[in-house]
Amino acid sequence: MPHMSMEQLHPDEVTLREMLQAARARTLAFASRLRPDQWLGPYLSIVNPPLWEIGHLAWFQEHWCLRYRPDRSLGPSMLQNADACYNSAIVPHAQRWHLPLINVEQTLTYLRDVLNAVLSRIEREGITEHLRYFALLAVFHEEMHNEAFHYTCQTLRYPSEKRHKKQTVKYDPPAGDANIAGGRFLLGAGANDGFVFDNEKWAHEVTVQPYRMARTAVSNAEFAGFVDDEGYMRREQWSEAGWHWRTKAGATTPVYWVKQGTQWHVRCFDKIVPLAPNAAVLHVNWYEAEAYCNWAKRRLPTEAEWEFSAATAPGDATRKRRYPWGDTPPTEAHANLYGVASDTVDVSAFPVGDSAWGVRQLFGNVWEWTADWFNAYPGFVRDPYKEYSEPWFGNHKILRGGCYATRASLLRNTWRNFYTPDRRDVLAGFRTCARD
Repeated sequence: MPHMSMEQLHPDEVTLREMLQAARARTLAFASRLRPDQWLGPYLSIVNPPLWEIGHLAWFQEHWCLRYRPDRSLGPSMLQNADACYNSAIVPHAQRWHLPLINVEQTLTYLRDVLNAVLSRIEREGITEHLRYFALLAVFHEEMHNEAFHYTCQTLRYPSEKRHKKQTVKYDPPAGDANIAGGRFLLGAGANDGFVFDNEKWAHEVTVQPYRMARTAVSNAEFAGFVDDEGYMRREQWSEAGWHWRTKAGATTPVYWVKQGTQWHVRCFDKIVPLAPNAAVLHVNWYEAEAYCNWAKRRLPTEAEWEFSAATAPGDATRKRRYPWGDTPPTEAHANLYGVASDTVDVSAFPVGDSAWGVRQLFGNVWEWTADWFNAYPGFVRDPYKEYSEPWFGNHKILRGGCYATRASLLRNTWRNFYTPDRRDVLAGFRTCARD
């Protein structure tokens, strides 16, 4: 595969404008589906009120692209009391339903005015390194929130986004495990990789022992074997922390599964549908993944094993790929990412996206839990958006690879997602490794 071009790593003015507008279009599409009573919605610890969250997107873009100066000083906002209302670093989650927020029309106007000002600045000043970095930060931040809107709709039983679901050709699942040689390689992003977050910095040498990784993610049918074998009720399959979570939550199945007669169904947004047996299992948390692995006599991959499987090739662990299949950006043939399908698909689909080791769907379909806690790499230095990584070190687990609601432009093999191990509202599944 060819190396990434400079335009792909450092987008030009036209590309950057398109990325900003695409992210905003996705936000507005979500906003257009909300009924008046849904703009605040119920209080839950795992969601934000959309009225606040959409205003926060405008605030974030304005803060970094219009107000934050190269000397680190901060200019004024176009909106009165913007920081006190929309700065997530200082506004406690529970208060977001009770703030003096601007109304829906004013929020949408704020969104429009900020984006127009950013686009005008790009046209007026061109792409400086400062503006490119913070415009990309705003794009990726907005795309992450757009993915969050997707699982907020699932949590609150709102209708799904009406996207066309393309039919994929059925493939025979690749058999068994991939035998991966391991070796020394550089975990993390390099200085020439374009925009990266501070938690990806910097690439540092680690040694990975030989291992065997499942070629596909765990499917619904496979996870149903654990459920039907009373896996949720068997204490020996769970860690102490996992069993504490299970008993407190009263969990006996994945959160949205429903048994109708002898068949498993699942609540998908506002509808109950038959469980697709070959689709990747979704909405399971880290504790559930760990318990399944114990039942199956398997284990979760480490973060280094996941990245090694995605980024290296047999016989050469020194030249890292940007994506599992190589360095060319994702297309609809490579992975189930946003715009390809409106749900998870068969774990055997998308063979074009196989890694060099023959591991399928390391990108797309479901985020994949890894064994590791989210922590800093050696020499970590926080970026200006200091709240992104550092506050969450040590109490979140790492996920890799994106899901069907993730925008393709967001991802690369070094991207590190992170959630607390109890979260099963998010679009997460997992794959396993042999225990030896």
